[in-house]
Amino acid sequence: MTAVIDDDLAAKNLAPGRHYEDSGYLSAALVVSEAARHGIALIGPLLAGTSPQARAGNGYARAGFTIDYDRKTATCPQGKTSASWSPATQRGKDAIVAGFSPADCGPCPARPLCTKGKRRQLSLPPRDLAEAQAAARSAETTIPFQADYARRAGVEGTMHQAASHGARRARYRGLPKTRLDHAYMAVALNLLRLHAYWTGTPLDRRRTSHLARLELSLAA
Repeated sequence: MTAVIDDDLAAKNLAPGRHYEDSGYLSAALVVSEAARHGIALIGPLLAGTSPQARAGNGYARAGFTIDYDRKTATCPQGKTSASWSPATQRGKDAIVAGFSPADCGPCPARPLCTKGKRRQLSLPPRDLAEAQAAARSAETTIPFQADYARRAGVEGTMHQAASHGARRARYRGLPKTRLDHAYMAVALNLLRLHAYWTGTPLDRRRTSHLARLELSLAA
């Protein structure tokens, strides 16, 4: 939905300069395409690797290989170079498959860490996507990125606090009354946060469920 939302915002001349998202809505391809199409910088952590080695956190994941797009080769952690470099289409997207020789993988003492087959094959993104992915992953570890991305956590916290005060389920019929209700709710949230800031007390983040409120009303 990321591209769909960005298209809708751009059509209304409301395209943001920076779009904060969680990893489920991000990919290297989207980072490149949205910057090119609308000038939108997508801010958020990319999904982690999905290979068995990456998911297990043990073994030779793709990040452990050295990729040379100029020479069209991949070098494994054991120093062996790929024997083939083949453009391909995977799930409708352009990709590159780098295959290693069974003569290298077969006797390799580290093969259990690398593959269960006779040889290792790597699925690689095109060069522009690989570079965008590497830059994004490198930025994720920096303090400026983490401070910038913390804005999204603040927005999520505000939305959650508003929902706990009834914003998710409107009290009134009709958009004008509901909009006014949300405006008053926003003012109330600002006052609650200002009071917590001025007095140095933490925000009360407790939430009473509908069943708990019903139990209290019955007890009264």
